[in-house]
Amino acid sequence: MTDYKMILETLKYFDEKHDVTLLSNTSALLNEYMDNINWVGFYILDKDTLYLGPFQGKVACTLIKVGKGVCGTCIKNEETILVENVHEFPGHIACDSASNSEICVPLYNKDNILYGLLDIDSPLLSRFNNEDKIALEEIAKEIGVRLNGCN
Repeated sequence: MTDYKMILETLKYFDEKHDVTLLSNTSALLNEYMDNINWVGFYILDKDTLYLGPFQGKVACTLIKVGKGVCGTCIKNEETILVENVHEFPGHIACDSASNSEICVPLYNKDNILYGLLDIDSPLLSRFNNEDKIALEEIAKEIGVRLNGCN
């Protein structure tokens, strides 16, 4: 079981002044302490496209149009998406065939402007549940208050 409280407490000590540094260390933190995941990272929104940001895992899709796949749908709807089986998600964009479930959480900067998203994949079906959703949304808020950039 993932210790989200510890992850959140550790994140509160991050004092990075640059967004890339903050997102890089956060992806490393999540990768280190979350169990049963095979990819964790960020996509940054620029107009109608999400661009790959800092991540941990295999090579990933570099851009995703808003409204396409799990990530694009998350941004379009501005809400967390939890997918038990990505192979059943209409229009799923497969970057790693080993991924079977996914959670995407919208990310807002300190000015409450939609900035991008946190994306986490797992090789397990139904890896993510409502507890993960609530905890990762809290983590996204903590990241957001530290994000300086705007897109």
